[in-house]
Amino acid sequence: MLIVKVKICGITTYEDARAAIDMGADLLGFNFYPGSSRYISPEDAARIIDKLPAFTDIVGVFVNAELDEIMETADRCQLDWVQLHGDEEPAFCKEFLNHNVKIMKAIRVKKQKDVDKAEEYFTDAILLDAFDPSKYGGTGLTFDWNIIGHINKRVFLAGGINPDNAAKAVKLGVYGIDVCSGIESEPGRKDKKKMKQLFDNIQHLRG
Repeated sequence: MLIVKVKICGITTYEDARAAIDMGADLLGFNFYPGSSRYISPEDAARIIDKLPAFTDIVGVFVNAELDEIMETADRCQLDWVQLHGDEEPAFCKEFLNHNVKIMKAIRVKKQKDVDKAEEYFTDAILLDAFDPSKYGGTGLTFDWNIIGHINKRVFLAGGINPDNAAKAVKLGVYGIDVCSGIESEPGRKDKKKMKQLFDNIQHLRG
């Protein structure tokens, strides 16, 4: 059995959050980037998170935000993880070492050299996502998963994961998969049938 984490990202409602947890999600992602179609304010996110069980890790997604803003939101929303999904440099990621939160750095992948950049970041995890010149994640695009290779840290795989290819993603042996647009009816709204199908399709592969 592969013990692979499942992160459901782009949560904007309590109903979707609860459904994801009930179906087997390990992490829930809340997008605090105002430019995203899945944006949620820290206040609204906190109201949802306050109702959730403590065993589910909460991830806050940020794009090129200031450290103080990120940590203020992390405290307000009881974040377990901060996901840096912009153009943050390794030095910026190191600034979180003295804060009680885990860091996940997203890298948008076009070629092998993008994957190789993962080693430059001193973070708790790396998230490999498909490159889109106009969007930071949630595009539904995939990249060539064959170029991932071995990265000496926890790797979340993102980009176009859906019920049809989730099992293939899990079999790559990554630490976790990140699912967003592939189980939505519209940006920020999860399709419960698609989400259930995804979990059903990987259940036999998870420890």
